[in-house]
Amino acid sequence: QVQLVESGGGLVQAGGSLRLACAASGNIFRINTMGWYRLAPGKQRELVATITRGGSTNYADSVKGRFTISRDNAKNTMYLQMNSLTPDDTAVYYCYAGVTYWGQGTQVTVSS
Repeated sequence: QVQLVESGGGLVQAGGSLRLACAASGNIFRINTMGWYRLAPGKQRELVATITRGGSTNYADSVKGRFTISRDNAKNTMYLQMNSLTPDDTAVYYCYAGVTYWGQGTQVTVSS
């Protein structure tokens, strides 16, 4: 059983940066794909970024060049470095691991 806990959200001005972390209670080494979704009011859920066990990454077009996903299997933690934030990035960010495990979400608010 794996439990995921996000942290690092908050309020930031446009142009600023935040680093989200997703800490797993169990071993994530064997889980191939992990990633981040976000959900904003009035919008559909968006897959922001994914990373495989081997380190291959994919990003939504809306965040390419601004966000970086990474994972540290030894620390059972995944990260999302978010730079050049805009108000459109305001959302609740959820991490997931495999198809079963989800975090509770962390709010990111970007003010203009």
